[in-house]
Amino acid sequence: MSGFAVTSPGISRTSSPFAFSPVSSLDLWKLWKYQLWPSVPPSSSSRRCSAVVCRSELGAAKGLKFVLHDALDASGIDTTHARVAREGFCSQIQKLSNIERETSISINRGVDLGKTVLYIAAEDDSIISHSSVPLPVDAFLERLDDHSLQFCSQYSSSFRSSPDKIIECLERYLYVDKGFRRTNATNQSEQRSLYLPSVLTHRLGSATMLSVVYSEILKMLRLWGLLDFDVEIFFPSDPYSLPRGYHKQKSKESDQPHIMTSQSLLMVTLRDLKNAFWPFQLDNTRSLFLRAAHAANCYDGSNNVEESGFGLASAKAAQHRLERGVWTGVRFGDMRRALSACERLIVLETDPKELRDYSVLLYHCGFYEESLHFLRYYQDAKKQASDSLSDLEEDAVEKLMIRLNLISMEEGGSRPSYGRSFLSNNSEPW
Repeated sequence: MSGFAVTSPGISRTSSPFAFSPVSSLDLWKLWKYQLWPSVPPSSSSRRCSAVVCRSELGAAKGLKFVLHDALDASGIDTTHARVAREGFCSQIQKLSNIERETSISINRGVDLGKTVLYIAAEDDSIISHSSVPLPVDAFLERLDDHSLQFCSQYSSSFRSSPDKIIECLERYLYVDKGFRRTNATNQSEQRSLYLPSVLTHRLGSATMLSVVYSEILKMLRLWGLLDFDVEIFFPSDPYSLPRGYHKQKSKESDQPHIMTSQSLLMVTLRDLKNAFWPFQLDNTRSLFLRAAHAANCYDGSNNVEESGFGLASAKAAQHRLERGVWTGVRFGDMRRALSACERLIVLETDPKELRDYSVLLYHCGFYEESLHFLRYYQDAKKQASDSLSDLEEDAVEKLMIRLNLISMEEGGSRPSYGRSFLSNNSEPW
């Protein structure tokens, strides 16, 4: 059973590494099972995070009411730990000023990116596992710090070398000594690589999660005064390369598109989860929204491409699973985690289309009134956005809006009986 290191109680993340006491190890399973303290103290205020609390150009200030946690509570699932994790995520996002959003992750200071992505994992873990104890966010933060300590111990002589040599030693530590590897998470069994706790445990992760590990070590080295030069992290655009560091003074204009900012890292993290767990997985030629709209018969692609019988059957099967209360399955996504990713993307305030995508999922869940509200917010927000939208997507939005308006006029038509059942019929852990 894998174990992970924790520092002694009372050690600050900003302390010098030479002031740390010896690092000990605890069995991972025991810590997960018996950890008794949450990363953020539970309070009644944690219930407030079902509504958007961050200021937003996308309409969050209007008090958009999210659905997932309340629906789970209504189904008899305790969401206390999920709400605490969401509150922790929101508290970090509130620190994202316009300047901070465009700050490189290697020099970010305002937002604790490691803690933020751990809150994402903690919420999804609580939603899926129904565990009576929260995922130990603080323990995994300590494990990140432990990597910084171990690097300092093994490569202390490198700090007297050139910047290029320090970067070379750091990457040797991560990718050779510790064996961190990259995966694309295209297989169901590899989707755990999208969550930082699993990456720290199994050392197999997406490029985004590996970038988080890399940037957190750089952050600690800088806080400890061990780096006197600026480092940038080159985020790979191909499906195989590893994140690499380079001396900023030697950067080229062509490097700029590969610099990961605080906002872009969180956005890619959440969109990776959204893509991985979207309930309508087939036909990658279409956007996520069009796949869901097609399953709802709000999109007709027959004018452009010949519709395959397999695609039609897959769309109908996805809808049939939801109507029967089956929210997840191998290669069929997971409605709960897709909803949670959408809600956090709306909190992050990067793209009005997140409101639209969330709306179509709510439609499939039977939350017609809420779906209509978010679709209206989307239509208001897109008027101020400069992004071009495809005619197919806009046509599907209009058809969905017409259908939702018709439903809202029908007495008792706002929510069918399966609207909650899809959230509660299975307790299989992720």
